[in-house]
Amino acid sequence: MYNTLGGGNRGGGMSPIMLGLMGLLAYRTLKGKGKLADMLGTNQTGTNQTGSDVGNAPAGGGLGGVLGGGSLGAGLKDLLDRFRQSGQEEKVQSWVSTGSNKPIAPNEIEQALGEERIQWLVEQTGMPRDQLLHGLSGELPQAIDKLTPDGRIPTDEELARLQ
Repeated sequence: MYNTLGGGNRGGGMSPIMLGLMGLLAYRTLKGKGKLADMLGTNQTGTNQTGSDVGNAPAGGGLGGVLGGGSLGAGLKDLLDRFRQSGQEEKVQSWVSTGSNKPIAPNEIEQALGEERIQWLVEQTGMPRDQLLHGLSGELPQAIDKLTPDGRIPTDEELARLQ
């Protein structure tokens, strides 16, 4: 997936913006929210929905371990839903569709993601808030476009092939 998003084209490691994009896709699972967090053991309460102890971290750790299987698809859907709910439906549809991508302003990114996610991304990337939002506004439309090459959200199996 890293290469699909353009991260493999640069020499050296992952850029902070690429880390931010991947973090956005994995956020729910990494923060211990949802059924996938239960399965991977990142549930904040320490127990899954059946009440069993599930441990503390996914096998493999980090974003690579979290972005496998259905988590990428769930993260992509969750991210797109957040933008739709904040009034950005037309822009989101342009990113997913096969046509040109409509730009999004940093303040629109901020509104859609909310304070908790932005603060988490600032902590994870080490970037200043304004720089992070500006970078995401430039990279997010193209990243979503690359993850939805057929004009739709891919199945989990299709996404697994991107990794």
